[in-house]
Amino acid sequence: MNRTERSPLGRGGLAVGRHAFGAAVIGNLFRAIDDATAADALDAAWQSDVRYFDTAPHYGLGLSERRLGEAVRGWSRDEVIISTKVGRLLQPTHNGADDRDIDNGFDVPRDHVRVYDYSRDGVLRSIEASLTRLGLDRIDLVYVHDPDDYYESVLDGALPALDELRSQGVIRSYGAGMNQSTMLANFVINSDVDVVMLAGRYTLLDQSALDDLLPAALAHNVSVVAAGVFNSGLLARDRPDPTSHFDYATAPDSLVARATRIADICEHHGATLPQVAVQFALGHAAVPTVCLGARSRAQVERNDALFDTPVPAAVWAELVEAGLLRADAPTP
Repeated sequence: MNRTERSPLGRGGLAVGRHAFGAAVIGNLFRAIDDATAADALDAAWQSDVRYFDTAPHYGLGLSERRLGEAVRGWSRDEVIISTKVGRLLQPTHNGADDRDIDNGFDVPRDHVRVYDYSRDGVLRSIEASLTRLGLDRIDLVYVHDPDDYYESVLDGALPALDELRSQGVIRSYGAGMNQSTMLANFVINSDVDVVMLAGRYTLLDQSALDDLLPAALAHNVSVVAAGVFNSGLLARDRPDPTSHFDYATAPDSLVARATRIADICEHHGATLPQVAVQFALGHAAVPTVCLGARSRAQVERNDALFDTPVPAAVWAELVEAGLLRADAPTP
């Protein structure tokens, strides 16, 4: 797939390219960036033919949505796909500017608190608030955000509400976004979701989604957006760093060693670990796009270049032979 090619995303008529933009980082994930830097990163993505942008109220207590909304006003709205998420309502507080939201991963003033709400009313209120922050009159795709402890509430409340909005033409597609594949597979089987976002469970280090979500997605014509393909950073560099993170925590030595062995094979065949990491997910027929975060123009351009040169077939063969990649994992 080249940068201008598009593949179906869900069953609502959306089409997406290989590279999607994850907007958590422009919500000041882990550290603050200024408005100009965030705007420049978004502009770089647009110039690189990225047309799908994913955000959420959770990301910077609405900052990500506001920054993305500013950028969208300078683009052709009919060309861009915007997804956001429901399940966490933002309620104002009276905290001072020095009280930061670092505990939740975002360097922003803690001027709101997140309230989990997967009810029909919560979904409608969340979407209304997101439309205001984005400055838009419609959202293309809505995910239920990390409902790990709320499966029944989502089935009974959030998903029927989203289905109603889809039938009314308010949204085009809906699904759920999670860091686990098992519950996503259950949603695929037991509801009418048509797109899901999977973070970290279909990567060079973890192919567990092959056991549940990915076959279910193929059977039910559901698209899977692959996120977290660097597993929080361990696969993001040509050579793994022992201080890197895996799933938001310091990577254990065994995984650093495994990632290093993968990097050795990549390097031997003239490829890089991040290049192989992003292209691996696209080898599965259920995965039309890979969502990557970036906080600067340079990071966007670096990410986009990872898709440009196909990974040599010998890399995949040697990874399988070495027991570093499942033999049943399809490759590009």
